[in-house]
Amino acid sequence: MAEETLRTLYINELKALLDAETQLIKAIPKLAEASTSPQLRAGFEHHLEQTKHHAARLETILTGLGEKPKGKTCKGMKGIVEEGNEILGEDFEGALRDSGIISAAQRVEHYEIAAYGCVRDYAKLLGETNAVQSLEQTLAEEKATDQKLTELAQTINRAAASLGTTSRVAGA
Repeated sequence: MAEETLRTLYINELKALLDAETQLIKAIPKLAEASTSPQLRAGFEHHLEQTKHHAARLETILTGLGEKPKGKTCKGMKGIVEEGNEILGEDFEGALRDSGIISAAQRVEHYEIAAYGCVRDYAKLLGETNAVQSLEQTLAEEKATDQKLTELAQTINRAAASLGTTSRVAGA
């Protein structure tokens, strides 16, 4: 009974992650387009392709479990994406805008790192060896993306700090 309960939780979490990845496939192009840093834009474009692979891996895992590869609304990611959209709606420009975009993107990555770490552990406990490998690959890619964002932030945040508050449009 306990194993069946963990399996149910595992499947629910996989479906939520699939929905999260689907939301990101729609959101990442907006972040890329809004980025003023060519490196940040290129990073988003690369991660969009990875995200499509992440969704495909989840679909494969769900199908292998005898489940329909359909997502279950991920309210957490929905909220994080909405916060990112709020940053895009602000009147920030240049490096200041890019700093906000990086902040939003790192929230996404941290959420995904936590979620993929959990489902990977569930897969291990359930003996889902193939799924473990796929989930570990995705987890490694999410961690690498977070690290790249951190590296970009070091330069971009310094540039934003040197602008002071003058790069924000008046009236906000």
